[in-house]
Amino acid sequence: MMITQTLKAAMVAAALLSATALTAPAYAAMVPEGTKLAAEQVFKYRVLDNINTLDPQLVEDVDTSAVVRSLFEGLYNSGPDGEPVPGVAESYDVNEDNTVYTFHLRDAKWSNGEPVIAGDFVYAWQRAVTPETASNYAYFVGLVGVVNADAIVAGEKKPEELGVKAIDDKTLEVTLSFSSPWFIRTLSHATLFPTYKASVDKGIDWTKPENMVSNGAFTLAENTPGERVVLKRNPNYWDNEHTVLEEVQFLTINDENQGLTRWRAGEVDQTDVPAGQYPALKAELPDNTFSVPQFCTYYFSVNMTDKQPNAALADVKVREALSLAIDRDVIVNGILQGGQQPAYSFTHPLTAGFTMPEIAAAAMTQEERDAKAVALMTEAGFSKDNPLTINYIYNTSEAHKKIATVVSQMWKEKLGVTMNLQDMEFQTLLDTRHSKTYELARNAWCGDYNEASTFLSLLDSKSEQNDQGYANADVDSWLAASKTAEDPNVQYAEIEAQAAKDVPIMPIYFYAKVFMQNADVKGWPYDDVEQNWYAKDLYKVAE
Repeated sequence: MMITQTLKAAMVAAALLSATALTAPAYAAMVPEGTKLAAEQVFKYRVLDNINTLDPQLVEDVDTSAVVRSLFEGLYNSGPDGEPVPGVAESYDVNEDNTVYTFHLRDAKWSNGEPVIAGDFVYAWQRAVTPETASNYAYFVGLVGVVNADAIVAGEKKPEELGVKAIDDKTLEVTLSFSSPWFIRTLSHATLFPTYKASVDKGIDWTKPENMVSNGAFTLAENTPGERVVLKRNPNYWDNEHTVLEEVQFLTINDENQGLTRWRAGEVDQTDVPAGQYPALKAELPDNTFSVPQFCTYYFSVNMTDKQPNAALADVKVREALSLAIDRDVIVNGILQGGQQPAYSFTHPLTAGFTMPEIAAAAMTQEERDAKAVALMTEAGFSKDNPLTINYIYNTSEAHKKIATVVSQMWKEKLGVTMNLQDMEFQTLLDTRHSKTYELARNAWCGDYNEASTFLSLLDSKSEQNDQGYANADVDSWLAASKTAEDPNVQYAEIEAQAAKDVPIMPIYFYAKVFMQNADVKGWPYDDVEQNWYAKDLYKVAE
């Protein structure tokens, strides 16, 4: 599956190099002829943490993004195999050097019946980079290449100077600062979704059900923090006739085992498999138990700023020793057991066009890693007789707790390190990481589009998502050079090598999405490594 996915992504990336319009069938629920649909079309999806802001320009986590993808729609969506398919845009034209994209919009409507126009995208994209919006994803608009985005975020230019303009209501022109054949892949990200200005002008309450105006296949019916979010089918959606689900419920269940119990009881249609239970569940319920590669990397973030309260972590020898002493095979094969892969670098191996560089630690045996870890800690002045204590934070989850516990045992036995664990709500974890007021923190990143920069840009000293506060001038230079390089893998390999040397993060494993799903649910995008699912594509069949 890894080879097939990589080759397919590479072929599509190559195809996008041509200066022709991409026009493809718009995907919705593709119900085979003769299928008997279930009488009740309600999809109940378990989420781990509270659903946070539903503002497209502010959302930054995976579960909330799934909600926003059904409430709002961008120029292009992700198809069932992860490849771009038309959304609000029916097609686009691009110039020869892939720097000017012209999108042709369809007759789409907002949920209040007003037309979706090019100006709505201009407004939303300008809003994303406006400093007053304070979006942690403001950098994204510059990352994907839109002219002047970085300067606007820095306060050096006005939002009106962003490289996006409405030629007329049905034509949107985007100008990029570098040639980007993969730009279309970025358009399914929430930051680039349109927002309805008259609604946003109402202030912070505009995302409440009674105020929200959206343009996706569903509308917001209920948002009870910590409990559930309910979406209802939007009759004004341009492809409503092919939408089958009438309602979607996102149910917050903070415990994976409770989620499994409620799935068995028929209270949810999909839930995550608790760590370590995949083999037994697959044997018991093979038609309901799934494991597919997911475009995410699990890692520990080290606070690299002057705010770091633990001076020992400022020593690269300590950071490298701690990373080496983590036995990733034990975590993947002993704890998770769901198809995850050990990680020694940041970028996911299924990234389109990416060549995984050689990382020294990956080629070592665990015995060799452990021996080097002990030597490094000794050089740094720490041992079992002079132990180090580290405070580690993570968001509440049985799987996160198990991983933290086993790592703490590894560090204690091998290096004499004491690891104090503290769990917290997800939003609190996000806020703490962003404020750089921690020592060591659980982290993970799921790619926003299928290209290596979606991971490596987080190591840019200017990135709002650089929770480590890591700053390396060479890394910044390589990231800048990669945007215009004929083969950016040269720079990507340098960045990965430097990160392995500096250890601002400790990669642990590459994700698999491991889940239980009712057999009557159809339309799930199993072949999309990004696992970007849309409620409009799902339907339930009669049993």
